[in-house]
Amino acid sequence: MVGTTCPTCVTVGCMEITPCTSDEDYEHWRRVRIAVIPYERTQSVAELRAGDTPERLLLLARDDRTVVGHGLAQRSDSTGAGSVIPRVLPEHRRRGVGTALLERLTAHVAGLGLDTVRGTADDDGALAFAHRFGFVEVNREVEQTYVVTAPPDVAPLPEGVEVVTARERPELWGACFERFGREALAGFAVDTPLDVSLERWKRDWLGDPMFLAVHDGEVVGCAGLGLDSDTPSRAENSLTAVRGDWRGRGLAVHLKQRTLAWAADHGVTEVYTWTQDGNAAMRTLNTRLGYATTRVGVQLSRETRWA
Repeated sequence: MVGTTCPTCVTVGCMEITPCTSDEDYEHWRRVRIAVIPYERTQSVAELRAGDTPERLLLLARDDRTVVGHGLAQRSDSTGAGSVIPRVLPEHRRRGVGTALLERLTAHVAGLGLDTVRGTADDDGALAFAHRFGFVEVNREVEQTYVVTAPPDVAPLPEGVEVVTARERPELWGACFERFGREALAGFAVDTPLDVSLERWKRDWLGDPMFLAVHDGEVVGCAGLGLDSDTPSRAENSLTAVRGDWRGRGLAVHLKQRTLAWAADHGVTEVYTWTQDGNAAMRTLNTRLGYATTRVGVQLSRETRWA
Protein backbone atom coordinates (compact mmCIF):
# COMPACT_ATOMS: atom_id res chain seq x y z
CA MET A 1 0.00 0.00 0.00
CA VAL A 2 1.36 3.43 -0.95
CA GLY A 3 0.51 6.67 0.76
CA THR A 4 1.76 10.22 0.17
CA THR A 5 2.14 13.06 2.63
CA CYS A 6 3.39 15.63 0.10
CA PRO A 7 4.24 15.68 -3.62
CA THR A 8 7.85 14.73 -2.94
CA CYS A 9 7.36 12.25 -0.06
CA VAL A 10 6.39 8.61 -0.57
CA THR A 11 5.75 5.80 1.91
CA VAL A 12 5.72 2.13 0.97
CA GLY A 13 4.95 -0.07 3.94
CA CYS A 14 7.54 0.88 6.58
CA MET A 15 9.75 2.55 3.97
CA GLU A 16 9.66 6.30 3.51
CA ILE A 17 11.27 8.29 0.70
CA THR A 18 11.73 11.99 1.36
CA PRO A 19 13.72 14.86 -0.18
CA CYS A 20 16.84 16.16 1.53
CA THR A 21 16.15 19.47 3.24
CA SER A 22 18.39 19.78 6.31
CA ASP A 23 22.15 19.57 6.74
CA GLU A 24 21.54 16.32 8.61
CA ASP A 25 19.73 14.93 5.56
CA TYR A 26 22.62 15.95 3.31
CA GLU A 27 25.10 14.27 5.62
CA HIS A 28 23.02 11.05 5.56
CA TRP A 29 22.99 11.30 1.75
CA ARG A 30 26.76 11.66 1.73
CA ARG A 31 27.23 8.65 4.02
CA VAL A 32 25.26 6.39 1.67
CA ARG A 33 27.41 7.46 -1.28
CA ILE A 34 30.63 6.95 0.66
CA ALA A 35 29.50 3.45 1.68
CA VAL A 36 28.46 2.42 -1.86
CA ILE A 37 31.16 4.28 -3.83
CA PRO A 38 34.14 4.31 -1.44
CA TYR A 39 36.66 4.73 -4.27
CA GLU A 40 35.42 8.19 -5.33
CA ARG A 41 35.30 11.56 -3.65
CA THR A 42 31.93 12.67 -2.32
CA GLN A 43 30.92 16.30 -2.21
CA SER A 44 30.77 18.01 1.17
CA VAL A 45 27.50 19.28 2.60
CA ALA A 46 28.52 22.79 1.54
CA GLU A 47 29.17 21.60 -2.04
CA LEU A 48 25.84 19.79 -2.16
CA ARG A 49 24.10 22.92 -0.89
CA ALA A 50 25.85 25.04 -3.51
CA GLY A 51 24.47 22.73 -6.21
CA ASP A 52 20.84 23.10 -5.11
CA THR A 53 18.53 24.04 -7.97
CA PRO A 54 14.80 23.52 -8.57
CA GLU A 55 15.73 20.93 -11.22
CA ARG A 56 17.75 18.74 -8.85
CA LEU A 57 16.19 16.27 -6.43
CA LEU A 58 18.10 14.51 -3.65
CA LEU A 59 16.21 11.75 -1.84
CA LEU A 60 16.68 9.61 1.25
CA ALA A 61 15.06 6.21 1.70
CA ARG A 62 14.40 5.14 5.30
CA ASP A 63 13.12 1.85 6.64
CA ASP A 64 11.67 2.28 10.12
CA ARG A 65 13.69 5.54 10.40
CA THR A 66 16.96 3.88 9.38
CA VAL A 67 18.55 5.32 6.24
CA VAL A 68 18.86 2.49 3.71
CA GLY A 69 19.48 4.32 0.44
CA HIS A 70 19.47 7.58 -1.44
CA GLY A 71 18.79 9.00 -4.87
CA LEU A 72 19.64 11.87 -7.18
CA ALA A 73 17.79 13.17 -10.23
CA GLN A 74 18.60 16.25 -12.27
CA ARG A 75 18.95 17.57 -15.80
CA SER A 76 21.88 15.79 -17.45
CA ASP A 77 24.73 17.44 -19.30
CA SER A 78 23.56 15.29 -22.25
CA THR A 79 21.12 17.07 -24.55
CA GLY A 80 17.44 16.37 -23.78
CA ALA A 81 18.13 13.96 -20.91
CA GLY A 82 17.97 13.69 -17.16
CA SER A 83 20.28 11.74 -14.86
CA VAL A 84 19.05 9.33 -12.19
CA ILE A 85 21.15 7.67 -9.49
CA PRO A 86 19.43 5.29 -7.04
CA ARG A 87 21.76 3.70 -4.48
CA VAL A 88 20.96 1.21 -1.73
CA LEU A 89 23.23 0.08 1.08
CA PRO A 90 24.34 -3.54 0.44
CA GLU A 91 22.61 -5.00 3.50
CA HIS A 92 19.25 -3.51 2.45
CA ARG A 93 19.14 -4.58 -1.20
CA ARG A 94 16.57 -6.87 -2.85
CA ARG A 95 13.75 -5.41 -0.78
CA GLY A 96 12.30 -2.99 -3.34
CA VAL A 97 14.19 0.10 -2.15
CA GLY A 98 16.06 0.63 -5.43
CA THR A 99 12.88 0.17 -7.44
CA ALA A 100 10.97 2.71 -5.34
CA LEU A 101 13.81 5.22 -5.63
CA LEU A 102 14.11 4.74 -9.40
CA GLU A 103 10.38 5.29 -9.90
CA ARG A 104 10.47 8.53 -7.90
CA LEU A 105 13.61 9.80 -9.64
CA THR A 106 12.29 8.98 -13.11
CA ALA A 107 9.04 10.80 -12.35
CA HIS A 108 11.08 13.86 -11.44
CA VAL A 109 12.96 13.73 -14.76
CA ALA A 110 9.66 13.35 -16.63
CA GLY A 111 8.37 16.38 -14.75
CA LEU A 112 11.25 18.39 -16.20
CA GLY A 113 9.88 17.64 -19.68
CA LEU A 114 12.78 15.38 -20.64
CA ASP A 115 12.24 12.32 -22.81
CA THR A 116 15.37 10.37 -21.87
CA VAL A 117 16.74 9.21 -18.56
CA ARG A 118 20.39 8.23 -18.11
CA GLY A 119 22.34 6.35 -15.46
CA THR A 120 25.66 4.65 -14.76
CA ALA A 121 26.60 1.16 -13.60
CA ASP A 122 30.03 0.41 -12.14
CA ASP A 123 29.47 -3.26 -11.26
CA ASP A 124 27.55 -6.33 -12.43
CA GLY A 125 24.80 -5.94 -9.85
CA ALA A 126 24.04 -2.37 -10.84
CA LEU A 127 24.15 -3.32 -14.51
CA ALA A 128 21.66 -6.17 -14.00
CA PHE A 129 19.33 -3.83 -12.08
CA ALA A 130 19.47 -1.26 -14.89
CA HIS A 131 18.80 -3.85 -17.59
CA ARG A 132 15.76 -5.06 -15.67
CA PHE A 133 14.24 -1.60 -16.03
CA GLY A 134 14.93 -1.19 -19.72
CA PHE A 135 18.24 0.67 -19.69
CA VAL A 136 20.65 -0.10 -22.52
CA GLU A 137 24.35 0.64 -22.82
CA VAL A 138 25.21 3.76 -24.81
CA ASN A 139 28.78 4.51 -23.78
CA ARG A 140 31.62 3.47 -21.48
CA GLU A 141 34.04 5.38 -19.30
CA VAL A 142 37.42 4.17 -18.11
CA GLU A 143 38.84 5.04 -14.71
CA GLN A 144 42.61 5.50 -14.57
CA THR A 145 44.56 6.05 -11.37
CA TYR A 146 47.94 7.63 -10.71
CA VAL A 147 49.88 6.77 -7.55
CA VAL A 148 51.80 9.84 -6.41
CA THR A 149 55.21 8.98 -4.95
CA ALA A 150 57.13 12.15 -5.82
CA PRO A 151 56.59 15.33 -7.84
CA PRO A 152 56.99 14.54 -11.55
CA ASP A 153 59.27 16.50 -13.81
CA VAL A 154 57.06 19.07 -15.50
CA ALA A 155 57.48 19.55 -19.24
CA PRO A 156 58.22 23.12 -20.41
CA LEU A 157 55.44 25.43 -21.51
CA PRO A 158 55.05 26.45 -25.14
CA GLU A 159 56.44 29.91 -25.82
CA GLY A 160 54.05 32.75 -25.08
CA VAL A 161 51.88 30.82 -22.63
CA GLU A 162 51.58 31.49 -18.92
CA VAL A 163 49.78 29.35 -16.35
CA VAL A 164 47.66 30.86 -13.60
CA THR A 165 45.10 29.37 -11.25
CA ALA A 166 41.41 30.17 -11.37
CA ARG A 167 41.72 31.43 -7.81
CA GLU A 168 44.30 33.96 -8.98
CA ARG A 169 42.23 35.00 -12.01
CA PRO A 170 38.59 34.09 -11.18
CA GLU A 171 37.21 36.11 -14.08
CA LEU A 172 38.84 33.86 -16.67
CA TRP A 173 36.69 30.76 -16.17
CA GLY A 174 33.38 32.34 -17.07
CA ALA A 175 34.96 34.46 -19.80
CA CYS A 176 36.46 31.42 -21.56
CA PHE A 177 33.17 29.53 -21.89
CA GLU A 178 32.04 30.69 -25.34
CA ARG A 179 35.24 29.88 -27.20
CA PHE A 180 37.28 27.46 -25.12
CA GLY A 181 34.54 25.83 -23.03
CA ARG A 182 32.12 25.08 -25.84
CA GLU A 183 34.90 23.60 -27.96
CA ALA A 184 36.09 21.40 -25.06
CA LEU A 185 32.57 20.13 -24.37
CA ALA A 186 31.92 19.45 -28.06
CA GLY A 187 35.02 17.27 -28.15
CA PHE A 188 33.75 14.69 -25.66
CA ALA A 189 33.52 11.17 -27.14
CA VAL A 190 29.91 10.59 -26.10
CA ASP A 191 26.78 9.19 -27.76
CA THR A 192 24.77 12.39 -27.28
CA PRO A 193 26.17 15.94 -27.51
CA LEU A 194 26.62 17.76 -24.22
CA ASP A 195 24.40 20.73 -23.45
CA VAL A 196 26.02 22.73 -20.65
CA SER A 197 24.94 26.24 -19.74
CA LEU A 198 27.32 28.98 -18.62
CA GLU A 199 25.87 28.63 -15.12
CA ARG A 200 26.66 24.90 -14.99
CA TRP A 201 30.09 25.50 -16.52
CA LYS A 202 30.96 27.89 -13.70
CA ARG A 203 29.36 25.75 -10.98
CA ASP A 204 30.15 22.15 -11.98
CA TRP A 205 33.19 22.13 -14.26
CA LEU A 206 35.71 24.17 -12.28
CA GLY A 207 38.35 22.31 -10.29
CA ASP A 208 40.16 23.68 -7.24
CA PRO A 209 42.99 24.03 -7.94
CA MET A 210 42.36 24.67 -11.63
CA PHE A 211 45.38 25.55 -13.74
CA LEU A 212 44.61 27.76 -16.75
CA ALA A 213 46.98 28.16 -19.68
CA VAL A 214 46.65 31.71 -21.01
CA HIS A 215 47.86 33.22 -24.28
CA ASP A 216 47.13 36.85 -25.23
CA GLY A 217 44.60 37.03 -22.40
CA GLU A 218 42.61 33.97 -23.54
CA VAL A 219 42.39 30.54 -21.95
CA VAL A 220 43.82 27.92 -24.31
CA GLY A 221 44.06 24.97 -21.90
CA CYS A 222 43.10 23.80 -18.45
CA ALA A 223 43.63 20.99 -15.96
CA GLY A 224 42.67 20.72 -12.33
CA LEU A 225 41.77 18.60 -9.33
CA GLY A 226 38.78 17.96 -7.11
CA LEU A 227 40.04 17.31 -3.59
CA ASP A 228 38.45 14.68 -1.36
CA SER A 229 37.59 16.24 2.01
CA ASP A 230 36.86 12.81 3.51
CA THR A 231 40.09 11.23 2.24
CA PRO A 232 42.60 14.10 1.95
CA SER A 233 45.20 11.83 0.33
CA ARG A 234 42.95 11.36 -2.73
CA ALA A 235 41.83 13.67 -5.54
CA GLU A 236 40.00 13.44 -8.87
CA ASN A 237 41.19 15.09 -12.05
CA SER A 238 38.73 17.71 -13.22
CA LEU A 239 38.47 18.77 -16.85
CA THR A 240 41.71 18.55 -18.84
CA ALA A 241 41.42 20.22 -22.24
CA VAL A 242 43.46 22.15 -24.80
CA ARG A 243 42.04 24.40 -27.51
CA GLY A 244 42.32 22.88 -30.97
CA ASP A 245 44.81 25.40 -32.35
CA TRP A 246 47.15 24.69 -29.40
CA ARG A 247 47.22 20.91 -29.55
CA GLY A 248 50.38 19.03 -30.40
CA ARG A 249 52.65 21.49 -28.55
CA GLY A 250 52.95 19.65 -25.22
CA LEU A 251 50.47 21.85 -23.39
CA ALA A 252 48.25 18.99 -22.15
CA VAL A 253 51.31 17.15 -20.81
CA HIS A 254 52.49 20.26 -18.96
CA LEU A 255 49.08 20.96 -17.43
CA LYS A 256 48.49 17.37 -16.34
CA GLN A 257 51.97 17.15 -14.82
CA ARG A 258 51.34 20.49 -13.13
CA THR A 259 48.35 19.01 -11.32
CA LEU A 260 50.33 15.91 -10.29
CA ALA A 261 53.16 18.09 -8.96
CA TRP A 262 50.65 20.12 -6.97
CA ALA A 263 49.17 16.88 -5.60
CA ALA A 264 52.61 15.65 -4.50
CA ASP A 265 53.33 18.96 -2.76
CA HIS A 266 50.01 18.87 -0.87
CA GLY A 267 49.99 15.32 0.51
CA VAL A 268 47.81 13.73 -2.17
CA THR A 269 48.98 10.19 -2.90
CA GLU A 270 46.30 9.05 -5.39
CA VAL A 271 44.77 10.87 -8.34
CA TYR A 272 42.07 9.24 -10.45
CA THR A 273 40.26 10.29 -13.59
CA TRP A 274 37.33 9.10 -15.72
CA THR A 275 37.74 9.28 -19.50
CA GLN A 276 35.34 8.27 -22.26
CA ASP A 277 36.28 4.93 -23.79
CA GLY A 278 36.29 6.60 -27.20
CA ASN A 279 38.78 9.27 -26.15
CA ALA A 280 41.87 7.24 -27.03
CA ALA A 281 44.13 10.31 -27.10
CA MET A 282 43.48 11.23 -23.46
CA ARG A 283 43.66 7.63 -22.25
CA THR A 284 46.98 7.22 -24.08
CA LEU A 285 48.29 10.43 -22.52
CA ASN A 286 47.27 9.25 -19.04
CA THR A 287 49.00 5.91 -19.59
CA ARG A 288 52.13 7.68 -20.80
CA LEU A 289 52.16 9.77 -17.62
CA GLY A 290 51.89 6.68 -15.42
CA TYR A 291 48.16 6.20 -14.85
CA ALA A 292 46.89 2.60 -14.63
CA THR A 293 43.40 1.48 -15.66
CA THR A 294 41.41 0.56 -12.53
CA ARG A 295 37.75 0.10 -13.53
CA VAL A 296 35.15 0.65 -16.24
CA GLY A 297 31.78 2.37 -15.90
CA VAL A 298 28.85 1.68 -18.23
CA GLN A 299 26.68 4.61 -19.33
CA LEU A 300 23.02 3.65 -19.80
CA SER A 301 19.91 5.22 -21.24
CA ARG A 302 16.20 4.61 -21.77
CA GLU A 303 13.05 6.58 -22.51
CA THR A 304 11.56 8.37 -19.50
CA ARG A 305 8.23 6.64 -19.99
CA TRP A 306 8.77 2.93 -20.08
CA ALA A 307 6.26 0.09 -20.08
